[in-house]
Amino acid sequence: MKEIKHISEPNPLACGQAVIAMLTGADVNKIIRLAGTDRETTLKDMKSLLSHFGYNCASGRKEAKKISDLPEIALLSLETPKCWHWSLFAYGRVYDPEYGVLDDFPESYRKYFWDIKKSDTK
Repeated sequence: MKEIKHISEPNPLACGQAVIAMLTGADVNKIIRLAGTDRETTLKDMKSLLSHFGYNCASGRKEAKKISDLPEIALLSLETPKCWHWSLFAYGRVYDPEYGVLDDFPESYRKYFWDIKKSDTK
């Protein structure tokens, strides 16, 4: 099990970049440069960044009702009271760039996820 270090979003629109930084251990500013933006990221952006760091992201999203619905590592898309928001689920905990490290989802109306796996190395 890899240790995940929590990283806060550097601004209210860079949750996706912070999620990738937490998962990969890369500096969030490097992720912002790779993404080409310090603002909102799309699913396409997130998948491209994950691929750059050697991760595979499932093609289809699934809905999560509870934490136990999630795989070992997942990219979360959460409809919070403020906006749609990226978070990371890893090894039984939610690593949220806005709300911190949690044992359950932050307040969310809808919760979707994509399974993430490290690519096999050759």
